[in-house]
Amino acid sequence: MENREESPADEQAPTPPERGLLHIWQSTGPSEQLCPERVLLSRPVLQVALGEHHGLLLIQGGLVYSFGELLWRDLSIPVSSPLQEVSLLGRTVVRVAAGGFHCGALSEQGTVFMWGENTAGQCGLTDRDTDTSITVSEPCPVTVVDSDVVPPAVVRVVDLALGREHSLALSAQNELWAWGSGCQLGLVTSTFPVWRPKKVEHLAGRHVIQVACGAYHSLALVRSLPPQNYNTQNPSETREQGQSPHLLVTEREEPCAVDTGHYCPLGVELTEGMTGETSPRRRAQGRSLQPGGRSAGSSSCPFSEDCKSNTKQKNLPVHTKLEPGGHTDPLTQSDSSLRSHPLSGWRASDNSAFPDEMDIQNLLQKISSQSLEMRHIAGPGDTDSLSSYTSDDSCVSSTPSTDLLTSSYKEDSPIKSQTNNNSGVAVPYSSSPVCLEEVRLCLEAEKQALQGQKSCSLTNINQTGKSGANLRRSLPGTPICGRNGSPRRRRPCPCRPSSAGRNHAAAPEEAGDGLPSLETEVWSWGRGSEGQLGHGDQLARLQPLCIKSLTGEEVIKVAAGSHHSMALTAHCQVYSWGSNMCGQLGHVNSPVTVPQQAKLSEDLRVWDLSAGQSHSLLLADGDCVQPVLLYCGLQREPMSAQSERSHQSQSSCQRSPSRAESYTVRPTLLPFCMEMGYIRSVCSGGQSYALLADQNVMGFISAIHELASRERQFYCWLSDVKKLLLTPLRNRENLSPSLGKPCADLFFSLCESFVRLSVLIGRHSTSLSYFLHNEQGRDVTALPLLTHTDHFLDIYKEYCSSVGNFHVMGGFQSLHKLSLECLGSQQTTLAQLCVSDQSASGDVDLVSLLYWPLQQLHQYSRVLLKLAVCYDVLTTEYQSLHQGCGQYESLSLSLLRRKKEAETTFLFWKNHSGKTTEVLRLPQRRVVCESSNRSLTLQNAGRFSNHWFMLFNDTLVHTQGAIPSQSLFSTFHVYPLTCLWVKPVTDDSSGLYAIKITCPEESFTLVASTPQEKNKWLRSLNQAVDQVLGGGGQGSSPGMTAMSRKASYTFSGEGRFKDAQYAGGWLAGRVHGRGTMKWPDGRTYSGNFKNGLEDGYGECLIPNKVLNKPDSYQGHWRDGKIHGFGKYKYASGEVYEGCFCDGQRHGYGMLSSGKLTKTSSSVFLGQWVHDRKTGYGVYDDITRGEKYMGQWLDEQRHGSAVVVTQYGVYYEGTYRDNKMSGPGLLVADDDTAFHGEFSDDWIANGKGVLSLANGDCLEGLFSGEWTTGLKVVGTYTKPAIDDPENKEKNLLLRLGQYVVPAGQRWACVFDECWSRLGCDAAGRGERTTAWENIAVTITSARRQSPDLSRSQRKVLECLEFIPQHGEPVTTANYDNIRRYLIKACETPLHPLGWLVETLVTVYRMTYVGVGSNRRLLRQAVQEVQAYLTHFYSILRFLFPGLPDDGGIIPDPLPSPTKSRNNSNIEEQDSVLVVSCSSLLLPVLLPRLYPPLFTLYCLQEEQAEAQYWERILRLNKQPDQSLLSFLGVQEKFWPVWMSILGEKKQIVSSSKDACFVSAVETLQQISTTFTPSDKLLVIQNTFEELTQEVKPMLDDNFLWCMDDLLPLFLYVVLRARIRNLGAEVSLIEDLMDPNVQHGELGLMFTTLKACYIQIQQESTM
Repeated sequence: MENREESPADEQAPTPPERGLLHIWQSTGPSEQLCPERVLLSRPVLQVALGEHHGLLLIQGGLVYSFGELLWRDLSIPVSSPLQEVSLLGRTVVRVAAGGFHCGALSEQGTVFMWGENTAGQCGLTDRDTDTSITVSEPCPVTVVDSDVVPPAVVRVVDLALGREHSLALSAQNELWAWGSGCQLGLVTSTFPVWRPKKVEHLAGRHVIQVACGAYHSLALVRSLPPQNYNTQNPSETREQGQSPHLLVTEREEPCAVDTGHYCPLGVELTEGMTGETSPRRRAQGRSLQPGGRSAGSSSCPFSEDCKSNTKQKNLPVHTKLEPGGHTDPLTQSDSSLRSHPLSGWRASDNSAFPDEMDIQNLLQKISSQSLEMRHIAGPGDTDSLSSYTSDDSCVSSTPSTDLLTSSYKEDSPIKSQTNNNSGVAVPYSSSPVCLEEVRLCLEAEKQALQGQKSCSLTNINQTGKSGANLRRSLPGTPICGRNGSPRRRRPCPCRPSSAGRNHAAAPEEAGDGLPSLETEVWSWGRGSEGQLGHGDQLARLQPLCIKSLTGEEVIKVAAGSHHSMALTAHCQVYSWGSNMCGQLGHVNSPVTVPQQAKLSEDLRVWDLSAGQSHSLLLADGDCVQPVLLYCGLQREPMSAQSERSHQSQSSCQRSPSRAESYTVRPTLLPFCMEMGYIRSVCSGGQSYALLADQNVMGFISAIHELASRERQFYCWLSDVKKLLLTPLRNRENLSPSLGKPCADLFFSLCESFVRLSVLIGRHSTSLSYFLHNEQGRDVTALPLLTHTDHFLDIYKEYCSSVGNFHVMGGFQSLHKLSLECLGSQQTTLAQLCVSDQSASGDVDLVSLLYWPLQQLHQYSRVLLKLAVCYDVLTTEYQSLHQGCGQYESLSLSLLRRKKEAETTFLFWKNHSGKTTEVLRLPQRRVVCESSNRSLTLQNAGRFSNHWFMLFNDTLVHTQGAIPSQSLFSTFHVYPLTCLWVKPVTDDSSGLYAIKITCPEESFTLVASTPQEKNKWLRSLNQAVDQVLGGGGQGSSPGMTAMSRKASYTFSGEGRFKDAQYAGGWLAGRVHGRGTMKWPDGRTYSGNFKNGLEDGYGECLIPNKVLNKPDSYQGHWRDGKIHGFGKYKYASGEVYEGCFCDGQRHGYGMLSSGKLTKTSSSVFLGQWVHDRKTGYGVYDDITRGEKYMGQWLDEQRHGSAVVVTQYGVYYEGTYRDNKMSGPGLLVADDDTAFHGEFSDDWIANGKGVLSLANGDCLEGLFSGEWTTGLKVVGTYTKPAIDDPENKEKNLLLRLGQYVVPAGQRWACVFDECWSRLGCDAAGRGERTTAWENIAVTITSARRQSPDLSRSQRKVLECLEFIPQHGEPVTTANYDNIRRYLIKACETPLHPLGWLVETLVTVYRMTYVGVGSNRRLLRQAVQEVQAYLTHFYSILRFLFPGLPDDGGIIPDPLPSPTKSRNNSNIEEQDSVLVVSCSSLLLPVLLPRLYPPLFTLYCLQEEQAEAQYWERILRLNKQPDQSLLSFLGVQEKFWPVWMSILGEKKQIVSSSKDACFVSAVETLQQISTTFTPSDKLLVIQNTFEELTQEVKPMLDDNFLWCMDDLLPLFLYVVLRARIRNLGAEVSLIEDLMDPNVQHGELGLMFTTLKACYIQIQQESTM
């Protein structure tokens, strides 16, 4: 190799690379003397692209090199020393493409670079007005911009394909973009050139996989639409769900072109004026008809009657004579000669993809008796004549140019050359003998006729029916001149068309699961003068059109030569169409205007192809792993060098060479390919071929090729089996009667799984072919076998199961008979697919045939192991490969075991056939062992009783009265293995070899005849149980196989669970753990079980047949009954939420009546005993507006109680038998009170005293109802004038004498809390148990509540830890207890939190709504105090170190500041005083504050009104006036006030300017809840007041009450606190008694005095 400056040879490479070896040679045919030139490069070649006279190399590292005739640089570079494209340095190129005379490269970022000839805008770069529009000498970027989006976005390109005058780009979104000139762009435009890339709108929205370019046509591989959108199947056949369409369609017949009448394929109607374009001479020459009487241009066949597909038409020439000059005159053919052999012309083949072998042999003998080597005389001519030119890239071109009798192997007539006036060089035209003048006249006529008819056709369809389709008599185009005159035409060359297009895609876009899709379509557009579009005519297409005959053929790659096209299918078949002048199609079938299958040997499987100017290369699998190379096209005889030079000289100056050349009729093997190593890709272009090969280093390359080759062979085998066996049988009408309904369904299932396996293998084999091409991204860990392991394993498991199920049910016997009837002559072909030994009769062994795919798993394992040994054991690749190898080998062995089990089971049913055993025969059931030899019997069985045990993979069957030899038995029991527990009996005292079997409803003992039998059955039982539970089936230690498990079972015996279906946990034969039980009557329970009964939390539905609605319960259970806390919703609409005991409401609970099903709406909250209201409770009758708060007995109000109504009436007294009875006190809203005897609700009867609001009193006997009127016999008394308040005081003192004591009211709530702590009663229980219960409750709640927020979860995690509770409480851990209490009360999942939440509920239930009666204030306060007492007793139980209420913790305080700031700890002589109010009120009171403070406000309503009236009046005065009025000494009057940091003097008119900070501090009293916090606000107010006064006084100043009270009175007035009386009363009632007489007590007394002073100072 020469040393060039930019050559890769400069790099020091001691040895040539082992990958990417490049071989290149010229198109001289497969001569024995020919040997491709090996190009020595220092780096592996990743990709090669060939143009007409140049090529591009993509070298490892993203470097690009050029070679050949670089006309745009006036250079000629030998391939042995290629030229580096230095302008692309620094840009990692991943793809290159070569057009006719221009080049393209694609960078890693998706940027396109173009250079070369640009006469037609194919480089898409320069402006048409500049001088540089002819050529682009250096690579320049071409930006693909999508202007349809806002803002316009740059499109990332992933692939390129180039033709002569156009370029195509495939984007990452799988859309197609085009630029250049000609109808081959597929764009909706009439302006050429197209300089900027435009989207091919006709394919917008479709998923384009690959694109290829011919000289003047384009191909695209497109993913098919879903079947409902684009369905090519037989409409009469329905497609079952999940079934591949390939199975239900009978093997596709080859369709031919359909006569499209007077419309072009894009729907433009052709006028009558377009039908007479051709000259009379052309018409005369065009009357050569095809066999059958139709011309080639409109050849069509009718649809077959069943509408399945078009009948394939094989147009084979017959009785062809070779004249002495080698010319064939079509006019010498007579109709009689055609009629004599009608079948040889039109053949309708339903299933065969190939013509009959004998027909071809006969045909070839008739064609050429001189040549036994199947070679034919032809003139190479200039294939450019096949593509007709018109000026300015017009789509108007020649007439159809395909004669079915001569298109493949007819010699050309002598070719004349003509001089182009513009260029001055000889430009070849058509080989037709038509004179140039006629060409010109015809073209003008065509052009005029087509103007204004935007037809995409190059010819008229009517014309094609009249004129001949003679290839050598087609009209040429006019020479391209002027602006489009390209440099290539100044070089005389015998053959100019090139293969453009891509060599191999990096990897075509894959389907959603990561594997290539096989549901593809091929679309074509551009010029079609040679039929290269494949639509059955020679018309052009302006826009992409789908080639219908290739839809469903699973095309995986397309390639485009200059004037022919090729498609490769996943079945390794090649379809080709277009120009066949040099035999480049690889077949002799006609017509060539539709895809025809190339004739290949059966042992060759093509997996790559490329198309050149007049040849094609195929890369195929042969007998060995190493790929072989096949050639289609021109074949030159060996000649001397001198004659070779003479020949080339002649070819350069005239169209027809002096000596004839021959070409191949079918693909020919190139023998030298075996010496090149492992070829991974081929490339063609112009007259050149290239291939890339790899050396087999450490067996890695051969292993990859072996894997791909075997997979392709396997897919072809699967396709043949489906085509020859499954599809005919599947479509047979008498399938179900012959097999029977069960077996027919199993066969359909088998077919579906077979198709799923076939599709997977097809996609996998295609993926492996792409993997071989893609040297750049060849990552062995990306093999689908490793990335989709689970998918492969699942498909193979499913397939094995479906075959096994069909086998077990005896389906193969019936299927064999059916196949003999159905297949007939194809039986022999099918037998060749059988890899197993055939029987003597030669019948097909269907069992072995359909089990054979399982062997592929072992092949996977073997190849993966081969690949693994190429890597070091520590690498990721080795680990991945080794793991995959183990998985596939393990599954292979497992499925072989399944196969053996199916065979054993089939023989078992065959030997024990009978009506009784057929009941037990199921597809999925496999026999494990059975005791027909009396090896196993039942313990304590009678002497004459017969017992037969059959162990299957899912059940144990016990038959009685059995005669196994005759398969007879009287009764049988089936025990599912999922609910079977096996335990060996180890007690040897009895001397029996026993095994104990436990089932949900019974247990029994089996006795074996020998120890060996016992061990065999024990092992088999354990393995079967282990496998059915999802284990490996290896069996566990005896008796230990899954004591705890999850399974489903249906109970049949008597009991609570009779006929119930259960799914959930089990433990040793009993339901245990979480599960769901469903009864036949509609009852369902879902929750926890324990020892066979409902226990723990569960949800239950109980149907109510009367109301036709179910009752529902959510809550806790114990021993099969509702027990604990829960919520029960009745069908009537009532809802009970509370405690249960043994299925009855017992303890605390709330019952809400329904609002729809009952006339009244009410809520009861209180204590229940044995499902009845008994004890204290609150009943809110919402309909009547009354609330009852008192005792109950046996569902009736009985005992002390309080009743309030919505009208403000208050009653307290005694109830008997659900009505007021006995003494009671009734107080109206206006303070009228009656104290006396009652006999019924609101009915007085007996002695009593009536006190009026003004203090008058009426005493005597009363009778009558309170609301309607009272009859009185008694004495009226008027009080003394000087004591008006005594009556009210007496009334208030009398309130509360009949009420239930506060300490007895909610005992049921506290009892439930004690119960949750594990105590039988208050204080009676183990403290350790209580803490354990708390921890268990919190932990289980956290685990069973997935929807908890993060903060809630953190709180629960903190509460799971048990705090220190046994040691004495000190100042250090007192705060810990307080913090724990606050956290515990934040969540209702903690017993203390539940207690707080429930107390708040009952409190609000009592004192909200109708309960907001000021007479209840005293009871409400006492109730809060009772809560504190009970709560504190629970706390002292949990923390025994806490002292009694008001007790002392004698530790010294760390600092006085800390004591003063802590509102819960009070300081007395350096000790801590702990009270229930200081510890619990901060937790409880904020939640109870709204109803309690409302009662205080109602109680103080009148006093508050007086207070507020004084506040408003006094606040009208300025500060100094008010201070003077209140008697504040002037020395305390502030002189300055601060406003935004600026001091201003206080004048007489100033208002709200004095003591502002103290006023604002006191106003905060309304924002606090607890008395301690309110006292702290008062204390802070005094401190603020002192701070403001200090600057005006001495440092040793002390307050005296005479100075303080007027000043504080001013602060209170200015603070304007609403409901100050309620605040004062609340503090007074609930403040800690320990602080009443201290500093805080004095400050509170001052505030109270100020309130009273303001309220009563009427003179102010």
